[in-house]
Amino acid sequence: MSQWDGKSKGTLLGYKIFVFCIKKLGIKAAYSVLVFVAFYYFLFQRKSNQATYYYFRQRHKYSVVKSLLWVYKSYFTFGQTIIDKTAISAGLRNKFTYEFDGVELLQKLLAEKKGGVLISAHVGNFEIAEHFFGEIDLECQINLVTTDREHSVIKEYLESVTKKSSIKFIVVKDDLSHIFEINNALANNELICFTGDRYFEGTKSMSETLLGQSANFPAGPFLIASRLKVPVVFVYVMKEPNLHYHLYARMAEVKQRDEQGLLKAYTSSVESMLKKYPLQWFNYFDFWNVLTPKNK
Repeated sequence: MSQWDGKSKGTLLGYKIFVFCIKKLGIKAAYSVLVFVAFYYFLFQRKSNQATYYYFRQRHKYSVVKSLLWVYKSYFTFGQTIIDKTAISAGLRNKFTYEFDGVELLQKLLAEKKGGVLISAHVGNFEIAEHFFGEIDLECQINLVTTDREHSVIKEYLESVTKKSSIKFIVVKDDLSHIFEINNALANNELICFTGDRYFEGTKSMSETLLGQSANFPAGPFLIASRLKVPVVFVYVMKEPNLHYHLYARMAEVKQRDEQGLLKAYTSSVESMLKKYPLQWFNYFDFWNVLTPKNK
């Protein structure tokens, strides 16, 4: 199945080890632990290995050897983003440097006082975006639309050792009451953020091509965003070498009420990020729905 099961990689013990290493040894020393953690995943996570190998081998057309090596490097890079997120949330933001690309779009969006929609993906490290906004003096409330299916124990632990996030969460509900929360937030000139690359079984999906192969995407973000009379911006926070991060913001140039056009613009935007940062694709499942045998 190409839909996500609602669970992200990582265990409570793993996060505790990262936090201990960050506090006692420092960020870069904590990275050294990833050599073993990434190797564990490389050896034992068969399904995510298959999905990630397919991504490198078939979608990027890398060689067999490079694809296998980069499966390991993908786990290592993902672990680095977890360590970075934890470190920044724990007050070590000054250890990192930041670069802004397209921030004027966000400044203009907020100046219009109509609110706006941000759409991101599970690439890079978007969860630290609020810290970027603080660096560029964007006084805005971010509302992340979520299904709340993450590991609650891990979330509770991270909240106990890091600063409380200023991001508000709008939980998707069966009665659609989240639509009213979204409209209220926009009326207050707040930003609504969706991730547009994961859907759940039983929810409506749309298909579009990504890296040369058709895939399914959640319909909700694109249906909602295409009908709201506010600007839509694609936003990513990508990891660079030497504790450096790069924020990208790109305006979606599509007609209103054209959800398929918005999805196409989105996949084109995500594709441009993946071509520049191929290791920062963190969808460790059968995204293109090609690895699971089809029922005859």
